[in-house]
Amino acid sequence: MPQDKDITAAVGSSGEGVALRVKVVPGASRSKVVGMLGDRLKLAVAAPPEGGKANKAVCKLIAEGLGVPGRDVEVSVGTSKPQKTLTITGLTVDGVIERLESLMAD
Repeated sequence: MPQDKDITAAVGSSGEGVALRVKVVPGASRSKVVGMLGDRLKLAVAAPPEGGKANKAVCKLIAEGLGVPGRDVEVSVGTSKPQKTLTITGLTVDGVIERLESLMAD
């Protein structure tokens, strides 16, 4: 699967807000946005995949990166799988795309 650099493949609208499709790698040396992997945004988090710790770390990483409160980011699909869908409230689809592109450029 070729690596797709276009973040728009991972972002869409949902009934509750903005849906962000991610692939999570828990237990990394540090938490960071890795980049696009197919049609998902790849994230590495230092937290282990147990007791919801990795999910909390993913929400915190995205909330900080987007500049929104942590309560505005939640795992809506795939709580126990590496492929997840996050729901982001308080931003538009275009706002999420713009902020993620800026985050990935750093």
